[in-house]
Amino acid sequence: MTNPTHQGFDSSCSQFDELHNKLDRLDHAIRGNGEPGINIRLDRLEQNAIRHARWMWLIAGAGVTSLVNILFSIFRG
Repeated sequence: MTNPTHQGFDSSCSQFDELHNKLDRLDHAIRGNGEPGINIRLDRLEQNAIRHARWMWLIAGAGVTSLVNILFSIFRG
């Protein structure tokens, strides 16, 4: 005959082991453990978005400057 408290303890231990394994997988995904994790990949995406926005402003500024230059040259004759 098995002891019910012993079965509950075994069940709890297996549940804790399962939770521990899930936490380890989450930690590995977030930190990377030797390879780029979610933190690094997200930072790279944010850096690229900032760089992309700067280029778009630069291109828009160059376009507006060119348009104004063309308009002035048309009006001046």
